[in-house]
Amino acid sequence: MTKQLKKIREMSGLTQADVAAHLEISTENYNRLEKGKTELNLSKLRKLAELFHRDPADFITDHGNVRMVRVSQGIQAGHWAESLAWDENDWYDVAVPDDPMYRHFTLYGAQTEGPSMNKRYSEGSALIYTSIMETGEPPQVGKRYIIERERPDGLREATVKTLWKDEQGEFWLLPESHDPRYQTPLRLADGDGDIVRIVGKVVFSVQRED
Repeated sequence: MTKQLKKIREMSGLTQADVAAHLEISTENYNRLEKGKTELNLSKLRKLAELFHRDPADFITDHGNVRMVRVSQGIQAGHWAESLAWDENDWYDVAVPDDPMYRHFTLYGAQTEGPSMNKRYSEGSALIYTSIMETGEPPQVGKRYIIERERPDGLREATVKTLWKDEQGEFWLLPESHDPRYQTPLRLADGDGDIVRIVGKVVFSVQRED
């Protein structure tokens, strides 16, 4: 990614100072970005695409060997709604590596909202995941999954949790939040009339700039 960034900058005739000013960072910090010592996050990627009039995928190495994935919904524990999908005007695309392991599967995108996953993902992070129904892959302990919980009245919530198995062989979904409201483990079984299901496995995350 960093080699491609330098190439595009030099082709445009801009200096490191010019690009740094557009990103609202120091030239020294931009130099670190171009050398790969600082992460090129989603916020900076969008600003670079705007500056150079390029597609975000153009900044990825491996000769553009990337996939664009659409982020079309938010996920937030404790937020119950009839539909989790956004209005089409709010959808956006992110670039991820075209991993051969997932090349033949559909990838989906969801944005984290609220503090219910903030130990692992900052609010606004784009999580890219596969569909368990499509891959047929059995859930793996220690992996993070998009979880959907449905109440008897049809309202649903979606969040991300880590799959864990206790000594009795029972599966649990562990939260990763600094907020005490979201620190209670959830048993992977129907309870209190709710239906708990694993929707997909998180395979990439694009972190939002703090």
